Amino acid sequence: MVDGYLGTLTTEERTLLHLINHQLPSGGWEAPAMLTQAGISAAVHVQRKHIPRTLKRMEKNGQLSVAQRHIPGGKQRKRVYTLTEIGQLAAETLRDRVLSEQVIRDGATIALSSLWSTQTPLLELLSHVDGGMNHHERALVSPVSNPEGMASIDAQYGEQLVRRMFARAWEDGKITKDEQSLLNEVVEFLGMHPERVRRLSNEARQSLKIPPPEEVYFDMIMQALDDGEIIQDEVDLLETFRIHFGIDQLTHKTLLERARTSPVLSEHHQTYAAAVRTAMKDNVITADEHAILMTLKGTLDISNEEHERIMNDLTREDTR
Repeated sequence: MVDGYLGTLTTEERTLLHLINHQLPSGGWEAPAMLTQAGISAAVHVQRKHIPRTLKRMEKNGQLSVAQRHIPGGKQRKRVYTLTEIGQLAAETLRDRVLSEQVIRDGATIALSSLWSTQTPLLELLSHVDGGMNHHERALVSPVSNPEGMASIDAQYGEQLVRRMFARAWEDGKITKDEQSLLNEVVEFLGMHPERVRRLSNEARQSLKIPPPEEVYFDMIMQALDDGEIIQDEVDLLETFRIHFGIDQLTHKTLLERARTSPVLSEHHQTYAAAVRTAMKDNVITADEHAILMTLKGTLDISNEEHERIMNDLTREDTR
């Protein structure tokens, strides 16, 4: 879920606005990371696993072309995406419509285009506009490919996974070469900025709440299964983690079966869970916070059982 004006745009529209500023260099064999699936995922605030469907649909509609290019710092070539003439026209039309919107800044109503320069990615500008078309000095959401800022709900779950993995790695006071290699794979999969990774590492080291490896692994399976299937990239990532932390095949099958038989969560489970987590940051839910949560619970159609499950999960996290 993406807050503000960005949340009113579809994933395809955000992809168009991202790629309009990042055309594939012609005649070369390298391409920037922001043109890969991970790069696009980070820029448009959508979980990495959901991006392939959008890109395939856009390719089928003639809006995207696909190539294999080497990514600086990478070990092998990856699929990269650029707009076709049809896609470029669609992106330019959308850009012009978006820039014609009126926003409120410092009490004055102005055209969004007056705040934009061609050196600034349009999605970055739009991240400063809320749902009421008010412009804010600070971004409402920040993609994980940026070093700072609050990530969208989808990205927060990726951050939480990386933080928990760092907690496991810091258990003995140091991160080994093998542990760093595993973390690098996860970070690359998420398209996460190195400075953001460093911050998560420091937070994990300071908290030192060490989750069991089976618990982290189960979390990874649950995230992979959130749309009912596990894509090949996720299979590879899970296998790397399983081997590294010594999780045997029997345990893997047990955790996978547990994940498959876990109660189906509502579409807005993560959004509501994030709101509850925020309210419980100080370990107390005030009357006002409770009223807000109950209103949100009804709006998002969260069942009482799902609410209790979220509360119990957060309570267990706090007691570790």
